[in-house]
Amino acid sequence: MTEPFGEGANAEVFKYSLFLVLCNRLTSCAVAIFGLVTNGKMSEIKPVAPVYTYAAVSLSNVVATTCQYEALKYVSFPVQTLGKCAKMLPVMIWGIFILRKRYTLKDFGVALLITAGCTLFLLTGSVKSKVAADTWDASMYGLMLMLGYLGFDGFTSTFQDKLFKGYQMTTYNQILYTTLWSSLLSIFGLASSGQLPKAFAFISKHPDALWSIMALSMAATVGALFISYTIKTFGSLIFATIMTTRQFLSILLSCILFVHPLSAGQWAGTVIVFGTLYYQTFAKKDKHKEAHKDAAGSPEKKAAPATGKADEEAQPLLAADSQPK
Repeated sequence: MTEPFGEGANAEVFKYSLFLVLCNRLTSCAVAIFGLVTNGKMSEIKPVAPVYTYAAVSLSNVVATTCQYEALKYVSFPVQTLGKCAKMLPVMIWGIFILRKRYTLKDFGVALLITAGCTLFLLTGSVKSKVAADTWDASMYGLMLMLGYLGFDGFTSTFQDKLFKGYQMTTYNQILYTTLWSSLLSIFGLASSGQLPKAFAFISKHPDALWSIMALSMAATVGALFISYTIKTFGSLIFATIMTTRQFLSILLSCILFVHPLSAGQWAGTVIVFGTLYYQTFAKKDKHKEAHKDAAGSPEKKAAPATGKADEEAQPLLAADSQPK
């Protein structure tokens, strides 16, 4: 989205975000079918929830992912990466309305502190992408796209959580039908906007772009599978730590590889955000240890509560990344 294909006068930047979404979803759909067939779970190929519920997740996810890719045209990668950390607040708001969840003042304090760190990052340095026009309008449009991503992505993860809890649904089953719907929606969007033939024309003119698109699609799909496996096997706390570290390293690598220098204020905002995230992760880890001790000390208590409500409340804040981007 920011690096040109071709050389000299023939150099062009790939502009069709929805085509990337389509390729990602088709790859994920194929992998989900392969996983169900090879594991002998043919019965799970049938939908276990009303079809419109998969469609709701797909629509919000397609809009969120399109906003994410489009935003790279207007804001830098570090801005987008740090902005994703602010998804906690919209997810909490959606959780209150959809899942009827209750959050403590401490939860809202953490979310507001992270949002404050992101705001400091945005106000103390350049946020525009290398390929964006050097105007205030371009930067504002990019930030509006990021807000759209956060809102729709928050709905996606919260509604996914509701489907998992309301139906006996496996990860492969949800990936299959949400990505199938997402593929249909992406094809409709590309065809109605006239972008589909333009995307194919770009690929035929720059064949090396196809390899980049395939690599992106496979990376997104494999990443989604590893995310699901990590949460299921090691729990959301370990996953939160891994994702926080990954986002911080992504910003550092982007600054080094793609020359995205950060101001002192932006580094301060970055430290605030990731410091708060690590505090939240280890605070919940201590809470889990106390719950395990209480469960071990009282024979009437079972081990399940030690990984119950805390994980359930943490899950929607993390599940947004389980959909391939």
